[in-house]
Amino acid sequence: MRKALKWLAVLLLIVMIGAGATGFYVYTSMLPVEAKEQPVKITIEPGTGTAHIAKLLENEGLIKNSFLFVSYLKWKSEGSRFQAGTYEMQPGITYDEIIAKLNSGDVVKAEMIRFTIPEGFTVKQMADKLAEEGLVDQAVFLKLAKDAAGLNDELLSQIPTDERLTYRLEGYLFPETYELKKGSNEQDIIARMLQETRTRIDKIPDFEQKLQARSLTFNELMTIASLVEREVVVDRERPLVAGVIYNRLKDGMKLEIDATVQYVLDKPKERLLNADLRSVDSPYNTYLYEGLPPGPIAAPSLKSIEAALEPKASDYLFYVTKKDGSGEHLFAKTYKEHLKNIETSKAMANQ
Repeated sequence: MRKALKWLAVLLLIVMIGAGATGFYVYTSMLPVEAKEQPVKITIEPGTGTAHIAKLLENEGLIKNSFLFVSYLKWKSEGSRFQAGTYEMQPGITYDEIIAKLNSGDVVKAEMIRFTIPEGFTVKQMADKLAEEGLVDQAVFLKLAKDAAGLNDELLSQIPTDERLTYRLEGYLFPETYELKKGSNEQDIIARMLQETRTRIDKIPDFEQKLQARSLTFNELMTIASLVEREVVVDRERPLVAGVIYNRLKDGMKLEIDATVQYVLDKPKERLLNADLRSVDSPYNTYLYEGLPPGPIAAPSLKSIEAALEPKASDYLFYVTKKDGSGEHLFAKTYKEHLKNIETSKAMANQ
């Protein structure tokens, strides 16, 4: 009996030692790996299971034992909210820190490019600016803006394929500050700008109803908006100038807007001469041809689009820029009043 008890005691001692050794192994295996200064990047693809993630963590030296990590996840009811992406982790972090990072989707931010397109820029000006910044090939950008080949934005269904258009996408690349992933090509950039135009238009309350009420096509609206953009500096005047454009169209008058001639010239002039206004034979020249140009002449701001959509009613048919540096205009109902305003404006320049 004593002998049996002795052997039982020895067996119990062996079990206890074994259990202690196993527990010690489990404990040490779940401790963080040795801390290192150099972070490790891992990429988790969409749909990756926790077992595969654990193995990836082990292979990259971020945990010691993938089986124990998976067991810990089950014990803590974690792993179902892990997000895909590329992560940067520092060797030496704990299980809980790894879990928190994967749950929050704390991924490495992609390198980005950033650029700004000012309001009123033409496609040509955009191409020049982006090429100078090393973001596009100017010729590729202009060709894509001309034929829109390979683009599939739903906005294209409302943009005509008129051979008279200098660039089909003129006026439809929204002026804004953009951030895109580094390496984005001309098509990526133009597609993003088209998307921004559509997004801004969609946010205008009752846009379709207002457009139909004016009996305009989308292209006609954007053309008027672009004229307002190039003619107006002071925001409060945008609806009033839009109203003048509508009044002249209604009366069958030529719009005679200098900006439409500047658009056709290879290099815009600081001051247009009468010879320029009458000699440039282009459907964009509103001194020679009645009605609207075939398309926009620049990228209109949202304020100009809204002004074209809801112009301010008036009897004005003419306006001239004040030569006092304010950027404002003098408005007239008759040609006689307009001539008087021209003289008033000239007088301002001498004050």
